[in-house]
Amino acid sequence: MLDVAERAGVSKASVSRFIGDDRALLSDAIALRIEQAIDELGYRPNQMARGLKRGRTRLIGMLVADIRNPYSIAVMHGVETACRQHGYSLVVCNTDRDDAQERQHLAALRSYNIEGLIVNTLGHHLDQLLELQREMPLVLVDRKVEPLHSDLVGLDNPAAVRMAVDHLDQQGYRDVLLVSEATDGTSSRLERLNSFKAEIASRPALTGAVLELDETLQKHLHTFLAKPGPKALFCANGVAALACTLALKSLGCNLFDDIGLIALDDLDWYPLVGTGITALAQPTEAIGASAFDCLLKRLRGDTTPTRTLDFLPDLIIRGSTTSVGASLLAKNANDNAAILV
Repeated sequence: MLDVAERAGVSKASVSRFIGDDRALLSDAIALRIEQAIDELGYRPNQMARGLKRGRTRLIGMLVADIRNPYSIAVMHGVETACRQHGYSLVVCNTDRDDAQERQHLAALRSYNIEGLIVNTLGHHLDQLLELQREMPLVLVDRKVEPLHSDLVGLDNPAAVRMAVDHLDQQGYRDVLLVSEATDGTSSRLERLNSFKAEIASRPALTGAVLELDETLQKHLHTFLAKPGPKALFCANGVAALACTLALKSLGCNLFDDIGLIALDDLDWYPLVGTGITALAQPTEAIGASAFDCLLKRLRGDTTPTRTLDFLPDLIIRGSTTSVGASLLAKNANDNAAILV
């Protein structure tokens, strides 16, 4: 800064104003000389040092459980876009569902002097999270961490499950198998499982069961396929949808004549499988942007009670849940054609 001031023939304070938030206090002539000196010298302000001096780094931290999960990536994009629009930068830490990694990342985020934190993990290190919450605003995404009294942004899971079961019921399916990753204390997965059980119990025409992903998936799907009557899978997220699709392919299943399939999350590959997979698309961009908006309001002094923002999914109907009647008619037509030949 001193070199720039000497080259421009101004004070160091004027250079500080130029690269800070007080540029309007300078005359156009002085501002032009400083700008030319900066260009000539190739000066680049140390934004981190400036932030620390002012007590602001403009950094937001985000802790995610699994960065390979398409949901995490999509929400993170929404957060990052919102951060950029408001002059903040996002620091992302992936715990890889490992408690030791989570502890290390929380310590690292604290050392970066982040101004706020967005959390999408199980929150096993409550001591650190509570300590951080005393120092800065904290917002939860998708997963509740009960001892943390923080804003929560995510999907309206009971409504999403109701939409899925309604659709399968209307399409004529009578036996539904919910396939989910292991709940492992994840609130969103538990909500979907409990909501599914409640929906099935309230509909006498339907039967249903729950299956958690493990190495026995293919064996259980083989048993389910052998059952009589119109049946469908309800995959509780994109990970379950991929596992079920691969298992059904391995079993030689005729997608999607032998079985229907609906999945929570809408991934890019869904339209490419058979006649396409029906999906409940989460508004991940809006979820991420809203998480940052909640954080920004807290940073600006909002002290209202914590709130929960639940978003509804969009039902995108594809061939995997073609009505059972239509599927049977098509199958009979193909069989009759084969006989005539």
